[in-house]
Amino acid sequence: MGSAPLDALDAYRTCEFATLTRSGTPMAWPTAVARRADGTLLLTTSLAFAQKALNVRRDGRVALLFSDPTGSGLDPAPQIFVSGRAECREEVMTGPQGTEEYWRMLFERQPHSRAYLSAPMRPLMHWYYLRLIITVVPEQVIVRPPRDALAAGAAAVPAGWAGSAPAPAPGPASGTRVGRSRGAARVGGSGSGAAGPRIGGLVGAGQLARCATAVLTARDASGAPVLARTRPLPTAAGYLVDVPSDCAATPGPASLLVHRHDELLDKMYNAVVRGELHRTEAGWLLAPSSVVEPMGSGRAVDAVRVLRRTKRATDRYLDRRGLRRPKVEWDLFRALSESAARREGT
Repeated sequence: MGSAPLDALDAYRTCEFATLTRSGTPMAWPTAVARRADGTLLLTTSLAFAQKALNVRRDGRVALLFSDPTGSGLDPAPQIFVSGRAECREEVMTGPQGTEEYWRMLFERQPHSRAYLSAPMRPLMHWYYLRLIITVVPEQVIVRPPRDALAAGAAAVPAGWAGSAPAPAPGPASGTRVGRSRGAARVGGSGSGAAGPRIGGLVGAGQLARCATAVLTARDASGAPVLARTRPLPTAAGYLVDVPSDCAATPGPASLLVHRHDELLDKMYNAVVRGELHRTEAGWLLAPSSVVEPMGSGRAVDAVRVLRRTKRATDRYLDRRGLRRPKVEWDLFRALSESAARREGT
């Protein structure tokens, strides 16, 4: 991490974290990261969204991109790409022991999450506190220009796109503050069971229209994941994407992640458009095939569905390992939450 601007990295509220699925497809989702004194990076994921952990256990090659500075106070904010190796223990964490600073950071930066610890919310939110720890050992660091420079310098949107694209939808309602990872139905593409929003016939166009830029997740020649923020431009065959020269992307399975949050890590939205990356005469092109939208479009009914899925996913993770549901150490989390609130008030 010696070449990284550590103050900037620490200020980022989220980063894009990429792992490899069982089929070798690279997938990225936004997550919170804490840098430890030894230079490793700490992430956690709940049992309800354990796919990142399962991917790491199969293949430890991962990538992180710090590229959305919302809430960081940085202006401008350099993008920071990190690749490395990760590991994830089997132990299910029921309390914050050993990760106190990580949880204190979350409670400070995301004040609404403190409400999850209230007695009425505990039956609904126990899954949120049953966590798996992922540790990343960085191997390569690349510093890139700020995201805003990318958006400002992007090519003009092709004729017909802006006129047919819907206005960005509002952020999810407050009742949808539950998780930021996989675990949702797909829309669009063959075999999805539902037709996703389309503009100009392209799968995922409605989701991509919500944000000015997206994060391309692809593989390098060795099969390891790589990440780059880009501005997808729709064509008849898919989305043209700019790939920086320091991003060693190769043709193959890839995806585009869009996500956003406000200054307090609230009003979150994220979606992934999956497809195949090709090199064409016009440049790199992602031909989309399906969309994964974990939180839905932000309707209240989506929040209810997510809560139901999180319970089922948590139970499934435990059942497959012959484990009883552990008891969350609420008092320890509560103490950290109160500590964060006191810091905020000083």
